[in-house]
Amino acid sequence: MCFCLGAKAQYTSLSANEIVALKAAVKSDSKISAQYQIIEREAQKVLTEAPNPIEKITSEGLLMGNPAKTASLKAVEDASKIYALALVYRMSGNQTYLSKAQDYLLAWAKLNKATGDPIDETKLEDIFTGYDLIRNEVSPQQRQVIDSWLNSILQAELTSKYAAPGKMTSRNNWNSHRIKIMTQIAYTIHANNYRDTINKELEKQINQNLYADGSGLDFEERDALHYHVYTLEPLLKALIVVNRATGKNYYTYESPSKSSVQKSVNFLLPFVTGEKTHGEFTNSKVKFDRDRAANGEKGYAPGSLFEPRNGIIVFSLAAYFDRANALKVIEKAGGKDYMDWQLVLNKVRQEPQ
Repeated sequence: MCFCLGAKAQYTSLSANEIVALKAAVKSDSKISAQYQIIEREAQKVLTEAPNPIEKITSEGLLMGNPAKTASLKAVEDASKIYALALVYRMSGNQTYLSKAQDYLLAWAKLNKATGDPIDETKLEDIFTGYDLIRNEVSPQQRQVIDSWLNSILQAELTSKYAAPGKMTSRNNWNSHRIKIMTQIAYTIHANNYRDTINKELEKQINQNLYADGSGLDFEERDALHYHVYTLEPLLKALIVVNRATGKNYYTYESPSKSSVQKSVNFLLPFVTGEKTHGEFTNSKVKFDRDRAANGEKGYAPGSLFEPRNGIIVFSLAAYFDRANALKVIEKAGGKDYMDWQLVLNKVRQEPQ
């Protein structure tokens, strides 16, 4: 049964017209079809599984192998499952997928508690985007429960202790993830009263997190392109939602400090194309990076070369704003046949009104 009366626009995921475009693309483009089939197979598998929500996500600051981190990472695998179920429902119309997606969403909404920790809660992103796909078709009663849970996460991030003035986490990648979470939730549950706040947060973060030469605070602190990517990825995701909803282009926006997301994407470019290399974490100022290296975690040993393919996600996201230039970089790094789900989304998304 569809509860679509008064249906609201979907900015975080895909609109009805974009789903139509995606169906056509899946039929006509083998690379896009292959990407969709990955998601479809996951959704089919999930139909035989049960939700695995966790009351408190505990991952940030813990080393791999820590039991609490292991349990949390296992639990948040539900996020991609919810997205897969929601998308395949929208593509197929099969109510079984909708019902299962709702079961998962309600299980999380009834158990999980917001923490205001953006590094932990950023792992719920696929829940936000998955819910956006089906929110118009969820019953009013279930919608109220799920909306209330997501709003509690939004509120916790808005007032997070990690965003307090003077804290490094109020300026570094943590804040970029915090803004992404707030943006995706606000536009999913249509909490329009947060729009001005989100815009101000984005402008402030671009000014304080990114530098005029294209580098940034995270690269300076960690001496790692890994973290330059890790701050740009959430910022770009937030920028895309805002652009889809309002038409405002924060990609080329230049802050008072002369920084911009576009400049910081371009800073990464030669490292993704292979023209330059960078030994990661050599001069990191953060003890946790040394702890992860000592724990044998891949990529954290000082001097390990940045892997160009690990930066492709930034250009897949940037391609939403600057398709031609970003695709040239992606082809150099991933090959001419490279395709990922973000590129699929870019292809079917319509220009903002």
